[in-house]
Amino acid sequence: WAENIPESLTFQIEKCRFFVVHNKKFVPKDLNDTDVVIYGHSHKYAEQMVDGVLWLNPGSCGRNRFGGEVTMAVMTVENGSWEVEKIVLQKERL
Repeated sequence: WAENIPESLTFQIEKCRFFVVHNKKFVPKDLNDTDVVIYGHSHKYAEQMVDGVLWLNPGSCGRNRFGGEVTMAVMTVENGSWEVEKIVLQKERL
């Protein structure tokens, strides 16, 4: 079902440049044209600045598969800057 989905995606919102990929091991080493890397795979929320680039894993908002929090992220981009809000949908494993 996913054969036509690209491995990665780059796009820009206002002046904020994004790189999106499922597994962060496939992020290129040269991120000169990137402000935010969004990745998944681990199903665990992560938000870290590395060399001026935000690395964001919104976690997993589907069924709880690994016993961690069920999370998502809401990102607001405005006037060339961004803000991220972590949203915890479920704190305990059901």
